[in-house]
Amino acid sequence: MIAQTTSPLQVMVNKEMTDHIKSRRFLILLGLLILIFAGTLYLALIRIKDVPVENDANFVILKLFSLSDGSLPTFHVFLNFLGPLLGIAMGFDAINGEWNKRTLIRIMAQPVYRDHLLLAKFFGAIQVLAVLFFSISLIMIGAGIFYTGVLPEPAEVLRILAFTLLNLVYISFWLGLAICSSVYFKNVATSALVCIGIWLFLTIIYKMLVNAVAAALVPKGYLMPEEIVSYQQVIINFLRLDPGHLYNDAATTLLLPSVRSVSAISMEQMSGAIPAPLSFMNSLLAVWPQVTGLLAGTTLWFALAYYLFMRKEIKA
Repeated sequence: MIAQTTSPLQVMVNKEMTDHIKSRRFLILLGLLILIFAGTLYLALIRIKDVPVENDANFVILKLFSLSDGSLPTFHVFLNFLGPLLGIAMGFDAINGEWNKRTLIRIMAQPVYRDHLLLAKFFGAIQVLAVLFFSISLIMIGAGIFYTGVLPEPAEVLRILAFTLLNLVYISFWLGLAICSSVYFKNVATSALVCIGIWLFLTIIYKMLVNAVAAALVPKGYLMPEEIVSYQQVIINFLRLDPGHLYNDAATTLLLPSVRSVSAISMEQMSGAIPAPLSFMNSLLAVWPQVTGLLAGTTLWFALAYYLFMRKEIKA
């Protein structure tokens, strides 16, 4: 019998997963996420039998992810706000934390590749988040089946699966930013402040700046409908530089089959549309640019972190 050996990378990934699960800040964020999940699920279960018949009324289980009574936002709106904090908290001290604890030189002294440490930091956090969000999705589906007695349709399962993967991609963007910051800054507090500052700028200040500039540049007086659509499309394109806006567009389209477009459209374009929910493939095609943008941003941050870390001098 030939004994199977575990690769050094897998050992490091397992170690990172264990560290995240045992860390207090992850447990605090996990508790907050569970409270938000329980609250949104409770409100959705209360409202699910009172929803009027609509174009997407057959998607009963899918409504659990998008229903609310107005007292609390929906689950994906909460994730739009909490997801960046979760990614930043799991990566802002990934490298500089090892440096400050004097363990980085010990790890690099082992017979492992240097990039294994960076890959382990990233994929260890991603695996923990994958288990977390897939568990939440399965619990929500099970609660919907138990409460309503309705089994999910195949299209609903595909949309929920795509929504779960979208959550991972969105948080991966902020995780890549946090890891890049941890490589560049030796001080843990500086790394955290930079990440939180970028998040606050994109979440609050950037949208205010875009709206202010748009209000100043739009000409006064009567505008043709084509001109209004053109100006709205320009504003939307600038807002799409915010990853939160990309996530919100993609999540809304996946969870609400009746949403036909995430861009500005005219009344002439709407007049020929068939009043029916989109298929899963059509919704996926509609949000593919948003998903591609988030993946590109994640790849950019991780590539920059990889470049900086490979050129970093590590000595006692």
